[in-house]
Amino acid sequence: MARYNKIRLGDCLVQKGMINEEQLEQALVKQKENGTKLGETIVDMGLVSENEMIDILVDQLGIEYVDVRKIKVDEEAAKLLKEEFLRKNVLLPIGYDELVPNVLRVAMADPMDIIAIDDISIITNMQVEPILSTKAQINMAIDKIYGATQAMQAAEQYRKEREKDKEKAGLLNMDESQADSELENSPIVQLVRSILEQGVRRRASDIHIEALEFQVRVRFRIDGALVQIMTYDIDFLPAIVARIKIIGGMDISEKRKPQDGRIAMTVDRREYDVRVSILPTVNGEKVVMRLTSKENLTRDKKNLGFSEEELEKFDRILKNPHGIILVTGPTGSGKSTTLYTALSELNTEDVNIITVEDPVEANMEGINQVHVNEKAGLTFASALRSILRQDPDIIMIGEIRDGETAGIAVKAAITGHLVVSTLHTNGTASTVTRLVDMGMESYLIGDALVGVIAQRLVRRLCPDCKKLKYATDEEKRVLGVDPLESITIYEPNGCDACGGTGYHGRIGVYEIMPVTNDLRIKIAAGARADEIKEQAVSEGMNTLAVSAAKLCVQGVTSFKEALKIAYESE
Repeated sequence: MARYNKIRLGDCLVQKGMINEEQLEQALVKQKENGTKLGETIVDMGLVSENEMIDILVDQLGIEYVDVRKIKVDEEAAKLLKEEFLRKNVLLPIGYDELVPNVLRVAMADPMDIIAIDDISIITNMQVEPILSTKAQINMAIDKIYGATQAMQAAEQYRKEREKDKEKAGLLNMDESQADSELENSPIVQLVRSILEQGVRRRASDIHIEALEFQVRVRFRIDGALVQIMTYDIDFLPAIVARIKIIGGMDISEKRKPQDGRIAMTVDRREYDVRVSILPTVNGEKVVMRLTSKENLTRDKKNLGFSEEELEKFDRILKNPHGIILVTGPTGSGKSTTLYTALSELNTEDVNIITVEDPVEANMEGINQVHVNEKAGLTFASALRSILRQDPDIIMIGEIRDGETAGIAVKAAITGHLVVSTLHTNGTASTVTRLVDMGMESYLIGDALVGVIAQRLVRRLCPDCKKLKYATDEEKRVLGVDPLESITIYEPNGCDACGGTGYHGRIGVYEIMPVTNDLRIKIAAGARADEIKEQAVSEGMNTLAVSAAKLCVQGVTSFKEALKIAYESE
């Protein structure tokens, strides 16, 4: 069993030169304000990374570190303690010591919490061996064990309360007014909160709540694929939807028209913005909630998945003082993330940046953001006209949707502004022809355009379980490698860490086209998309298919994922 001396974490970090006395004082003040642990506060402030903090604690305390998402937790041991106690103290029993009898191994976010250790000993009548893990990992593991149970308990409680009400009222079916009166019932509030929290902790980008004929189905979109999480009786639908409408600021009495709303929520002290869309279907209303966090949208450009060569091109395009930079790709391909990353790169004290978005996806400090409101007559085009009178240096347009918006953007670029925006096209070259289709003159596009970035997202192979294999002749042909060469690639397998999918997270695949003088001449002359693409490739542009093939050969993604991009960009 691990033995350690109780140390003062702050002093230890100062001694090792990872923070200074002044930063420690600031962290201690913030810790008191938020009522959190010191280590957590220091990581949140960005003074020390989570991995560095783990290394320090392991070294200083002489205890083991375990990522509880990647191990098989003994559920019998985990259930020795109540869920409420586990969540309150951020800990989870993971099993028993195989060598020493009567010793319970407990993963803890704070293995120096002597009070919690004593409480566990009293409750279980066992000795405790504390093991270090992180708060996020422990919460996710608790969700795996208790998440569905918690939601089902709330559902069961709601069912019982409804049955009591039915008996009192002598009704067979719950009418709409009764559904509305049940809104604030704690079981449903708890159920909706549980669904949202599980979505966040399981890295879902979207939560689908669907009305089937006899049941309500909840699915999460994780790494681009939908996964069924749970089902409830169809009777639960009115109360679930009504609760979501209330917290999303929508009209609960309107059940026949589509509605949109927004929810701001905090999970594990991280802020999330939830965009809600409600659509009436034949079986009832379907809800889709898109989860975004400011931290995920405003990433460091190094974390987007650019290769060194692509990063250099990206930086070169951003250095243009004026012109249009376009990011293109289908919905859900990470365009907004790339756009926000570009903006945070350009966001310095000496420039005036104004954005016009529908909706504003993340609030950024030092940037003036305008939310489009079509009902009030504030369209992309009318907002842009007003913005041009606000002395901007850089303008970000959420999306170029029509010829009018495109025309104003091109004129703004030609008159000395830097304009960044998105467009729904398949590749870089087809972006030019799309602008022509919107009614823009070729010579104006050639003059204004400085760079186009086309992108997709592919799933990353889980590093813990990916399997090595030799590429077949057909795979080599698609990947564009020498058929006589022996090439190894990886394929998904599935383990506890990735939830059995074989994938964990996604990475961007890019096609970056800086507009050179030769390209500008071709664009101005009205060249076709294939001619523009040919010219860009001859100047060293990697197409989406080539970029995806490189990621496959490097073992980052699977052949199946790379193949999707190859087919799509043909």
